[in-house]
Amino acid sequence: MTCRSGFVPFVIAVAMSPTFQTVGHAQTGETPDWTPPRTIDGQPDLQGLWTMATFTPLQRSARFANQEFLTDEEAAEMRSLVTQEGTNPVARNIFQEEDPEQRRTNTIQTKENIHYDNAIWLTEERPKSLSSSRTSLIVDPPTGRMPPWTSDAETRQAERARTSRHLMTNLPEPVYDGYHTRTQGERCLVWRHEGPPMTPAAYNDILQIFQTRDYVVIFQEMSNNNPRIVPMDGRPHLPDRIRLWPGDSRGHWEDDTLVVETTNFNGRTHYQGASDALRVVERFRRIAADRIHYAWTIEDPHTWTRPWTAEIPMVKTDELMFEYGCHEGNHDIKHILTIARNLEKQAAAKAATQTDSR
Repeated sequence: MTCRSGFVPFVIAVAMSPTFQTVGHAQTGETPDWTPPRTIDGQPDLQGLWTMATFTPLQRSARFANQEFLTDEEAAEMRSLVTQEGTNPVARNIFQEEDPEQRRTNTIQTKENIHYDNAIWLTEERPKSLSSSRTSLIVDPPTGRMPPWTSDAETRQAERARTSRHLMTNLPEPVYDGYHTRTQGERCLVWRHEGPPMTPAAYNDILQIFQTRDYVVIFQEMSNNNPRIVPMDGRPHLPDRIRLWPGDSRGHWEDDTLVVETTNFNGRTHYQGASDALRVVERFRRIAADRIHYAWTIEDPHTWTRPWTAEIPMVKTDELMFEYGCHEGNHDIKHILTIARNLEKQAAAKAATQTDSR
């Protein structure tokens, strides 16, 4: 794991603005009548280092029902909560807790409750906040939640839960039969936030964008895969028989918006339960000197009853991006399984001793 102090400069300045709660330009951070810079080839310049760090959840919690935006009071209370000293930067479910005191309890890390090694390595000079006053990143359906699963998806998820229960419910006695029963993150294969679609990582959230005439390169800091190289020359997707962890991406410009379509997933990342029929359409639009509007639409007729869309701003950062090293899959998977075998031997020896003593 590679961590960095002060790695999340985010939307505090915008969040504290009096116009933060209004819709339109203030909601997206868009600068009115602003013209994006151009590359030498005349395309909008998306290059640089960006972050999507946020406490805003992907799906709207039941607490907010059909409320699309926080009120001024709710936004102020939430921003104060998540930016106070001692906040756990990887705290979850902050939005769904109705009791203010319980929200604070769930958010603060103490000496007895330091959550991983966050107290040292994830303390931020400029703390992570909210991406906007929206109550969810999902903007369509209007409920702010993913559409219902199809019957095929329900069957598929039930089978996965049956065969890999520890991956779904975090049971106290997970399976250590072999490397294939360990999680993909533990094996350093892929993180779900890598995408596409790219979603906010809990930490190490920087990404870098490069552009040439024929390619766009997206390089995420916390990634187990190579940088995503997106051809822009109109070539077709790979043959359907070729399936990849991050899928196969192809890009084009629609006016000043970069549109990236990704297909040919191998179906093993299980993004929100998706199948290998997943199709992701991402849109990147530079809307201010320090901001890209990033949106993605998910289509998978084998998983959801309709497509759904989410959005989040990418905010420019002056922080550095460091090499990410996932040591767990390189070394610790062997240690994890070795320890499991030793524990099994100890248990067998103890059982044999008890049998002999009878």
